[in-house]
Amino acid sequence: MPDELHRIAAIRDPFEQLRQATARITAAQEEVTELARLRRRVIEGLKDQGLSYADIAQQAGLSRGRIHQIRQQGPRPEGAFFGVGSVTIATPLKREAIRARPVVAVEDVAGAQRLGDLARSLRLEPTFETIPVGGQIDLNRPNLVVICGPRISTAVAETLAQDQRFQFERAEDGPWTLVDRESGQVYRSGQDETAPRNWDVAYLGRLPRPDRNGSVVIFTGIHPQGSLGVVQLLCNNLAEVYSATNGEDFSVLVGTEYDPDSQEPLSVEILTPYHLLGDLS
Repeated sequence: MPDELHRIAAIRDPFEQLRQATARITAAQEEVTELARLRRRVIEGLKDQGLSYADIAQQAGLSRGRIHQIRQQGPRPEGAFFGVGSVTIATPLKREAIRARPVVAVEDVAGAQRLGDLARSLRLEPTFETIPVGGQIDLNRPNLVVICGPRISTAVAETLAQDQRFQFERAEDGPWTLVDRESGQVYRSGQDETAPRNWDVAYLGRLPRPDRNGSVVIFTGIHPQGSLGVVQLLCNNLAEVYSATNGEDFSVLVGTEYDPDSQEPLSVEILTPYHLLGDLS
């Protein structure tokens, strides 16, 4: 009998035994899922190197059919972009302009729900939370995705400030912009141009947490339509994003053309090279 099973079986309090058995089953199920994800990633890597299913099967001691089944049915490797087992998706409350009530932007609600659906398809369990008015949020947690900008949360602003290449800056005439300090390019939302257009720019990054004990995914558009564009990028092209960043901390700018009536993205494009952040400690 494994040590952990033996320990739980020896617990005298039946309620504590039930709680710990349940927790252990949950952890074991997560471990099985992530081992299956790792196994599929290894097989895909070997295939990319030019090995056949037969070659892999012979070396691994499995049948060719089993190797093919693992690659087709195992959890998608890019799920590791969000973490292990679960993912928490946080969106901010904002003060309503007219009645000063706390509200969540419609685009943020839609984006969070779509990310939740994506997480489930990757065999991750999503949970949702709101950042209160004032922007207080604990970023020192695993598997956290934050849809929020520096104007709303000081904690988010301080985390984004680690990125020396892409920065939010106010233009001289007032609107916020995103600046690529390496190229000198300034990206301005189409809503804020002299001749307005239905286009927005967003920041997407995985950045070191304040406690330097992991990373947090943060993204936000200059306006909510840009955030929704990032969601579409992740839902449709997560494998490409994961491959390009190889699990490292990174940042990139994303442009979104959107429908003026529905506010839904019509096209989404990567505007800059992926900027791998390296060691920011």
